[in-house]
Amino acid sequence: MYLMPSNQPNNSNLATTPEKLLNEHVLFYPLLLVAVIAWYAYRWLFSFPVWFDETLGKAFFFGLPVWFYTVVSKRKDVLEPLRFSIFQQGLLLGVALGGLYGFITSTMSLLQSGGVVESAQLFQSTQFWYEFALALFTGFWETLFFYCFVAMVVFDKYKKVSLVWQMALIVIIFLVFHLPNAFLRFSPALVMSQVLLLFLFSLGQALVFYRWRNAYALMLSHAIWGLVLLFHGT
Repeated sequence: MYLMPSNQPNNSNLATTPEKLLNEHVLFYPLLLVAVIAWYAYRWLFSFPVWFDETLGKAFFFGLPVWFYTVVSKRKDVLEPLRFSIFQQGLLLGVALGGLYGFITSTMSLLQSGGVVESAQLFQSTQFWYEFALALFTGFWETLFFYCFVAMVVFDKYKKVSLVWQMALIVIIFLVFHLPNAFLRFSPALVMSQVLLLFLFSLGQALVFYRWRNAYALMLSHAIWGLVLLFHGT
């Protein structure tokens, strides 16, 4: 029996096409582009209080894209670094890393300013706990976006390339999002030093995330590091 060739498309291939595209993270760069344009516009056009930026502002510009990507792609691995079973390990690791970041930053600041070490009752200050709460919000939203989302996608999308290339891409994306704040807050003479500081911090955080895949550790270390920079006026 002679069978006429069918002109109908292969439905099985078409059915797997959307899943294949999502597995290749085709939405990654378009979503990043929209997020960075919106973030730049927000930073240049508006000037809200710090508490608003670090809570509601970053919830919208950093949290919403992660939620959108997770819902559309149906990839739950983005939230794996936030599972509760690694919460205790993350706290311990975060305190250790944050203490290390804080010690190095404080030492460098003292050497540059020629100051002396003095005791301060920080834990008894309501202002300290207010700033610490804001720092935790900052650490949460930035860890969620740059590491749970960006780093996890980079590790999966480019799993066949070297770790150096992966780290470089994560750090570049981190720096691109932080350039507006560096230019707005610091004079041109200090911008490069701030960019270098951000580079070292983001690289260290990316390496820690690569090793432990623990968002809680990055959130806490980020918060402690941010407080140290605030207290030293960096």
